Amino acid sequence: MAEPLRATADRAVRPAPPHRPARYTVSSLPASARPEPGPATGPAAGPFEVAGRRLSAALLTGLPGYADGPFTVDGRTAVGEVTLHNRDELLAALATAGRPAEPSCPDGELLLRCWLALGADGLRAADGMFTLAVLDGPDLVLVRDHAGARTAFHCRTAGGGWAASSSLRALRERPDVDTGLNLAAVRSFLTFAYLPGEETLLRGVRELLPGRVTRLRPDGRVDVEVFWEPRAGAVAPDLTARHYAEELRELLERAVARRLPGGGQEVAVLLSGGVDSSLVTALATRLHGRTVRTYSISFGSELPNELGYSGLVAAHCGTAHRVLTVPGEQVAARLADTVALLDGPVGDPLTVPNLMLAEAVAGDGIAVSLNGEGGDPVFGGPKNLPMLVFELMREDASARARADAYLHTYRKCWEDLPVLLTGEALAALAAAPHPRRHVEPYLDDGRMPSLLDQLLHCNLRTKGAHHILTKVERLTASQGVQGRSPLFDRRVVDHAFATPPALKLRGTEEKWILKEAVRDLLPDTVTYRPKSGMRVPVQQWLRGPLSELAADLLLGPTARARGLFRADTVETWMRGGGLLLPRQGGKLWLLLTLELWLRAYDL
Repeated sequence: MAEPLRATADRAVRPAPPHRPARYTVSSLPASARPEPGPATGPAAGPFEVAGRRLSAALLTGLPGYADGPFTVDGRTAVGEVTLHNRDELLAALATAGRPAEPSCPDGELLLRCWLALGADGLRAADGMFTLAVLDGPDLVLVRDHAGARTAFHCRTAGGGWAASSSLRALRERPDVDTGLNLAAVRSFLTFAYLPGEETLLRGVRELLPGRVTRLRPDGRVDVEVFWEPRAGAVAPDLTARHYAEELRELLERAVARRLPGGGQEVAVLLSGGVDSSLVTALATRLHGRTVRTYSISFGSELPNELGYSGLVAAHCGTAHRVLTVPGEQVAARLADTVALLDGPVGDPLTVPNLMLAEAVAGDGIAVSLNGEGGDPVFGGPKNLPMLVFELMREDASARARADAYLHTYRKCWEDLPVLLTGEALAALAAAPHPRRHVEPYLDDGRMPSLLDQLLHCNLRTKGAHHILTKVERLTASQGVQGRSPLFDRRVVDHAFATPPALKLRGTEEKWILKEAVRDLLPDTVTYRPKSGMRVPVQQWLRGPLSELAADLLLGPTARARGLFRADTVETWMRGGGLLLPRQGGKLWLLLTLELWLRAYDL
């Protein structure tokens, strides 16, 4: 196994950029349209008049985010939320192309220059977290990074224009945008526990898809260019498991090293005690010259937890370790504010604990936190097993049957919709597109010969981009912390898909190649322990400190007037009937977070 590349890591790191909280907004409106609603609150460019259009870009300062700009290069103006991890490589590529950039230029300007000089190759070369919005003639061009670590939204305006922003709330507040409730998205949320694609809960507003350049034209056309998608590897009989493991180890070291802060700053790692966050902790302590601080969660000593494993890893790696206790009373007190930070409801009960972790990191004066997110969707975690069993036993060979089976594996509210939604809601959904459309293209993709790789691709493009990474970004940014996910590194993901499926799921061992790559770093009791996940006591919360809040919200006049859910079904679930524990808690949690989000966005 190769030794860690401390020298390489030290050369790669650079100081985290100063945090200036901001999101961005851009628009392309007919020149005859009314002036932009509301004053720009930060640096602005435009309005420019081009081909009968009025274009503008501005920062929305004071909002939690990392927007910067505007930048103008070759007549194109851009704003963006851009953090690049390989500036030196990109500067060298521009110099080779005869289009050198100033070494000190901001990340957003550097990315703009890469796109203008190198096209899609320039975006593929960029390793980082970004969305970029470019005023290009009369068009708006929107770019999102390969995995979806940053995001933005766009919509058509009433006057025949386009508006885009990294703040969904900013689009909601525009008077020239119709943003009523998108009922089809409600069904998607109840099926997945998040919104798995372009869809948002605001009618007419769409989220950018990752790895794509989206060009919004004045006549309403939307042209999409894919600049990155994972590719399944070709069969390479001369390569051994050891070869794949050693190459992965080097890539993991580089991915962690590139995400460490420079300038003598300490770094935080969110440590659950599972193999994913543990390997990130181990590599960070080897590669970072400063203190590594680890943070874990407890829901109380009387409840099951993984503190034994996280404590073992912290002691093994020599980190400064801190355990945060999250009582249900604090979850009840803070759930509404936490949900309001998100661009869509997330049925993950870890949102409040995640926010409290970010607060603790910020309170300790740390600007960058690493996490182990990505191990399951990229390397084949245990949640793929039900689908693999289904494939062995399936009687219906259609692509639709596979997609339906995938929806069943989420075990959220999809099967309950006939008894959960009101007759009016069901009737309104009769002609709406089915949620299987979000997963069927990935699960019937002939370019991925292996079902396991199809599942990983689907997980990466749905849960990875629209749940995991966006949740991390919104909650950490709210505290001025950059959350970084080394296991979503583009080269790590490329390597995962190039690895034979039999090395990712070997026998009954999940993520085998990942464990093999780091088994010298951690105790075997951590690397090879069964996956248990965070045992969040949702059922206890809903029967205790959250019971009154849930009853008031879900059975109160506002929810009843909205007419989405049958009160008798909600009442039955709240009494503990109709479902098996702990599914009652998980499904009520979806309804509760949806209700809070709808109220936060005044829907």
